[in-house]
Amino acid sequence: MPKVLEFENVSKVFHQGGLLSQTRILANDQVTFHVNKGEIFVLAGESGCGKTTAAKIILGFEDATEGQVIHNEKRGVKERNREVWLTEGVQAIFQDPFATFNPLRVVDRYFFETVKNYKLAKTRADAITLIDEKLQAVGLTYKDIATKYPSEFSGGQLQRISIARALLTDPVVLIADEPVSMVDASLRMSIVNLFRKLRDDFGVSVIYITHDLATAYYVGDQIAIMFRGNIIERGPASEVLMNPLHPYTKLLRESIPEADPDRKWKSDVKLSDAESEDFQRKGCKFAGRCPFVMDVCRTAMPPEYERGEVGVRCYLYAEERTDAEAVTEQTKA
Repeated sequence: MPKVLEFENVSKVFHQGGLLSQTRILANDQVTFHVNKGEIFVLAGESGCGKTTAAKIILGFEDATEGQVIHNEKRGVKERNREVWLTEGVQAIFQDPFATFNPLRVVDRYFFETVKNYKLAKTRADAITLIDEKLQAVGLTYKDIATKYPSEFSGGQLQRISIARALLTDPVVLIADEPVSMVDASLRMSIVNLFRKLRDDFGVSVIYITHDLATAYYVGDQIAIMFRGNIIERGPASEVLMNPLHPYTKLLRESIPEADPDRKWKSDVKLSDAESEDFQRKGCKFAGRCPFVMDVCRTAMPPEYERGEVGVRCYLYAEERTDAEAVTEQTKA
């Protein structure tokens, strides 16, 4: 199956604090994954794990510190001493549909501007035909949006309109960053089903970014679990989420709320207090919270171990622990 997007050993460094006391945050740390044609690829993890940073790099909103983004086998080009990614064929759907549109502008104006900028139609009639075609793909029509302002639509309708606008340019890849988190629960599945329809009917690839494992399991073909800038487990979504290998993935599974009064949180977890410390760890970023932590986990990030179709970065899966023991010896030396 052809690869439409490759994220190759990408790192992104941010610096926080003042001039004399800066903290170095490695938001993406040698992150590698690829997206196949007609596939829904899920990037999942808690807030602050690096999902959105990866999306911004793909879209060209952020420059990578290291690594490359390869789109349709085309690499970036040099421009003014920096690498510029080729974003042709990539479109984005953002989290807040109400922030996508100016409340003082009619919605159809965005469609006509896109058609004009990309020279997609020669006449207004042709433009309306094209716009109506893309809107019908998401369950709407041109008459539904003509001369109307964003305030006249629900959140679910606006998100559909955002998707239709993205479809105008016939994108190869759609990046959907938390696309249902601000949509009413009753409408979430309709949006998620729409991504499946775009995959099946139009062969569009989708990078679906979320912290919601339920929708990730339902919509995803492949999934990568991120923690503190690292992909710590990746593989088929059904396999990773139903039979998780990494202790963090297991913790994510267990954190899904259940209607069971006998299951209660026994302690308070303040992620903001632990986040900076996690990012600064030399070894596995999850070592501070892992119940299976070994000495080697605190000194070196584990490589990826293959278990069937799943890859997991955890020394628990080193062959007879020989890799972990070797790293420990090298560190002591």
